[in-house]
Amino acid sequence: MPDRELRIEQASREFAVPGAASFVALDRVSLVCPTGSFTALIGPSGCGKSTLLRLVAGLDRPDGGSLSIGGEPPEALQRRGRLGIAFQDAALLPWRSVLENVRLPLDIAGGASAADLARVRELVALVGLSGFEHSLPGQLSGGMRQRVAIARALVTQPDVLLLDEPFGALDQILRRAMNVELQRIWMERPTTTLLVTHGVDEALFLADQVAVMHSSPGRIAQVIDVPFERPRSPALFASPAFRDLQDHVGSVLYGGAARG
Repeated sequence: MPDRELRIEQASREFAVPGAASFVALDRVSLVCPTGSFTALIGPSGCGKSTLLRLVAGLDRPDGGSLSIGGEPPEALQRRGRLGIAFQDAALLPWRSVLENVRLPLDIAGGASAADLARVRELVALVGLSGFEHSLPGQLSGGMRQRVAIARALVTQPDVLLLDEPFGALDQILRRAMNVELQRIWMERPTTTLLVTHGVDEALFLADQVAVMHSSPGRIAQVIDVPFERPRSPALFASPAFRDLQDHVGSVLYGGAARG
């Protein structure tokens, strides 16, 4: 497998605030996401999660430190379309069908070959939307629209997949179902993935490691390995081991004493 390791080393980012001291969004953040791994980033609002995701996406640059993906700066991969991104808002074009929305990054890059079109159909099937290829976004449920967004993020076969609260607008029942779906999709195509989420249970269900952030300034308090074997079933949420690890993450997240 090609080197797709995401490496963040001492990354800092400050923002000017008119009439006040500058705001330190990130303070010397370091994190390594191995090739083909799934990492969840969790922390309170304002701790710098989305700022860090923007740096990884090549949409912003750090004031100090460095970021690399397979030894290259994120902006180099971003220019080549090697980063896949899905946000809380699926942001589908309402006049384009499922197939056409998934195909959009290829159209922007100059058009889709026959092999590309075959991959689009394969991805639509992978995210469980066979039979809905020609449906418009307005004809889909919220969970189905998010699956289209994830397929679109994967269509360029990215080196890194970035997910910013992709299920944040869904109810708890649907969110759990989408967690299972995302795990299935990721296991079939294990792309180096960084997920920003507010849900401790979602982070532990999906990730290989959970990076817990604190705020003021934004920094990583602890990186916690997740020991559960895959595939993980919804029954895991109710297991004592899951609840114990959930409590541990919560203690780190809210500043309590971490358990060994």
